[in-house]
Amino acid sequence: MTDNQKAQAVTVTLDSGPTGTGSIDDMELFYARRALDRFRTRLGREGLLDLLAEDIEKGNDFLRECARTSDGKFNAGTTVLTARGLTSGEFLAWMDAAFEGGDERPLLAAHPEHYVMGADEIGARVVENIGPHVCSFYMGGWGTAAMAWADDAAELLPEAEFPNRKSSNLFLEDGTVVGRALIQFGDTADGFTASLTVYFPTACPEDVLDHHMRHYAVEFRNWIVAAAEARA
Repeated sequence: MTDNQKAQAVTVTLDSGPTGTGSIDDMELFYARRALDRFRTRLGREGLLDLLAEDIEKGNDFLRECARTSDGKFNAGTTVLTARGLTSGEFLAWMDAAFEGGDERPLLAAHPEHYVMGADEIGARVVENIGPHVCSFYMGGWGTAAMAWADDAAELLPEAEFPNRKSSNLFLEDGTVVGRALIQFGDTADGFTASLTVYFPTACPEDVLDHHMRHYAVEFRNWIVAAAEARA
């Protein structure tokens, strides 16, 4: 057994001490989120953009080259979430208000790798990780009904079961389309199901798509929880 395997075999549990519930992992997550919020607040939007400028340039070059060599073809990946205690209409009303409200904080808080989410002179700007790459892109038409390109997508679900849907092209400042998003929601007896599909150029490594499916799981779970807390 290697030293790394031995270290992985060690377990530590919390038997007593602090009040409240939760594991040590829960405590670490709380402190990590609090520290991250402090850095975001202190740096501010422009400070974050200045800090990440070199990373963004490299990340956008990566996406642009993937789009060029993919010749307009995309691969899709879908994350499915089940929510209870909230309807899709309640969640989408919260999400629309959050994107249109001019306050980035509830949007940024949903994922550690969210850096900017808000409108500028071009449109709705997002700076976040695409796989390991920090990228800055825009969303076109987010908040509208599914766009024409989605009509033939294999991922488009029956409207009778998933009547609430939104879609968008993801494009760079120069207009290069580097991805697409299609999110669809259907109510259940005690909540709703969210089908979250992202499209990236076929030249993107497979792990980039897989990581964004995980990204979806984290951010939408946290947005759903935030929507429920706002309603309460």
